[in-house]
Amino acid sequence: MNAPIPPAGAAAPSAAPAARALRYLYRVPLLLWHLLVHLPLTLLLLTPLTARLRVGDESLEHRVIRAWSAGLLRVFGFRLRRVGTPLPGATMFVANHVSWIDISLLHSQRMMGFVAKREISNWPLIGWLAARGETIFHHRGNTESLGGVLHEMLARLRGGRSVGVFPEGGTRGGSEVGPFHARIFLAAVEAGVPVQPVALRYGAHGDAQRVVAFGPREGFLGNFLRLLGEPARLAEVHFLAPIGPGETDGRRRIADLARQRIVEAMGL
Repeated sequence: MNAPIPPAGAAAPSAAPAARALRYLYRVPLLLWHLLVHLPLTLLLLTPLTARLRVGDESLEHRVIRAWSAGLLRVFGFRLRRVGTPLPGATMFVANHVSWIDISLLHSQRMMGFVAKREISNWPLIGWLAARGETIFHHRGNTESLGGVLHEMLARLRGGRSVGVFPEGGTRGGSEVGPFHARIFLAAVEAGVPVQPVALRYGAHGDAQRVVAFGPREGFLGNFLRLLGEPARLAEVHFLAPIGPGETDGRRRIADLARQRIVEAMGL
């Protein structure tokens, strides 16, 4: 059964042309400042010399990446709200997939190396940032590539680091949460680490899922520019009850349980 996305998302009105133009007028300079000033400052702190420095309970590197990601979301007018607490240490985080901005939303709350389609590596700026954010790129439909991805995920989890995956395997227009591919959960089973489901909701009660999602035949650049002119909206990250090692048998059952918890959170 697909997740119940509020019907308001299907009929969310487009921004009025005058209001959209006004938003571009002040958001484009903010975006340029974030890219040309904040980004170089961020990169200066992502060096081997600062890799072992810590701020509180996380590394300076991770704190800086989280701050930059949160800043990017604010440029686009998103107001961030977190529900629940991300697990520390080695964890597999699994989330529903809506748009390219999902990674920035998750990174604003918890640093994790994502598994993402290889095409993202070619996207302007985002691809480069994804690589710096420890993304594991996967060539979809390639069994050999998936084997390499699982090997890298297992190594990271056993090394005490976290990974993030979108088990649907792609976006679905924001109207549903598709089936979760079970094979990707093998790394968590083999490493003996918890799986924490994460529900991503855009708009009040998730009523802007379809607005944020890629439209029909809309590419990355088109979605990027459209979202830059959209009204300010809430962006929620729900860190749900984790599935501990040995809590349930088999990767298929873990996949189904993780999806069930996300579906329930999307229906709040």
